[in-house]
Amino acid sequence: MSIEIKVPVLPESVADATIATWHVQVGEQVSRDQNLVDIETDKVVLEVVAPEDGHIAQFLAEEGDTVLGEAIIAKFVAGAVAGQELTKAEAEAVIPATEEATSDALSPSVRRLIAEHNIDASAVKGSGVGGRITKEDVEAFVKSANATSAPTTAAPAPVATPLAERSEKRVPMTRLRKTIANRLLEAKNSTAMLTTFNEVNMKPIMDIRKQYQDIFEKRHGIRLGFMSFYVKAVTEALKRFPEVNASIDGDDIVYHNYFDISIAVSTPRGLVTPVLRDTDKMSLADIERNVRELAIKGRDGKLTVDDMTGGNFTVTNGGVFGSLMSTPILNLPQSAILGMHAIKDRPMAVNGQVEILPMMYLALSYDHRIVDGRESVGYLVAIKDFLEDPTRLLLDL
Repeated sequence: MSIEIKVPVLPESVADATIATWHVQVGEQVSRDQNLVDIETDKVVLEVVAPEDGHIAQFLAEEGDTVLGEAIIAKFVAGAVAGQELTKAEAEAVIPATEEATSDALSPSVRRLIAEHNIDASAVKGSGVGGRITKEDVEAFVKSANATSAPTTAAPAPVATPLAERSEKRVPMTRLRKTIANRLLEAKNSTAMLTTFNEVNMKPIMDIRKQYQDIFEKRHGIRLGFMSFYVKAVTEALKRFPEVNASIDGDDIVYHNYFDISIAVSTPRGLVTPVLRDTDKMSLADIERNVRELAIKGRDGKLTVDDMTGGNFTVTNGGVFGSLMSTPILNLPQSAILGMHAIKDRPMAVNGQVEILPMMYLALSYDHRIVDGRESVGYLVAIKDFLEDPTRLLLDL
């Protein structure tokens, strides 16, 4: 039974998608719900799984192709038994009716491997169905060719050939990386972005964590980190400075009466900003739990479009990578973003005495078209006050 493999229905905010990686080859036996292909959108990676046990009979879209929602990208044959050879009709659909394997008969992964090693496909003997060339065939051919070309006797070592080992590798940007690049460039070119700085003494929060860490973890099943304090302080400060929680839409200013905070998360595919919704209604434990869940989903490539949509303000913590100071770029259409940095022990003047305190720089980048200096500085000072005296968060002061 032949089945059409289609692109999933794309959200309204996503116009098209790109075929990222085919995980199977034509004729390769797969099981039901096995991932066949990764399809990359501007925001997330979608997985298309096998509808039944069977095999791919034909690719209709290659890696790198742009496709629309519900487009047919492959022909799938269900019901095949592992190890069973394809029928004559299926084999003719899979490979051309010639003895030599042509580029159209090769899977995208095989074509890419052949191109990387600059190999003539006709020189590779295929061991797949109907003489099809597999990745293993290409790898074996490369290994054999390298062994054949190796000298039988050790050649004298060159005196100095520093340029012989210089090489370059050209890799196309992923769809997500291109989207990130375009959005960052748009933010720089379309906003009056300015950054203001302050510093915060993290000792009060570090003392709280030290005193209540074990009790907190036992009660809530999750560790008490810094991010929950950051998000809570940001949210309370937004209540006092609604301009920072607003955005520009054409000639209008849109004031949001809810608090959705985007959290910058580094993933293998790039930097993404999933959203914590209604943070004003969350406890510290709720925030820690949701941040951890989003981080795990980002690491595993499981973030959904809903996870990435919205957000009125962004928090990014470059301090986890050792950053001491930075000027974060706005996450459009938001009007501000807060950069947190590494906590470092520094000598500080306290009541006329020098003390060593764990200090952290704060950086608030904002769109000067909507946020004035008074609001931006006042907002950053409010965050500083909340972090240096966490009791204010509990008493709403």
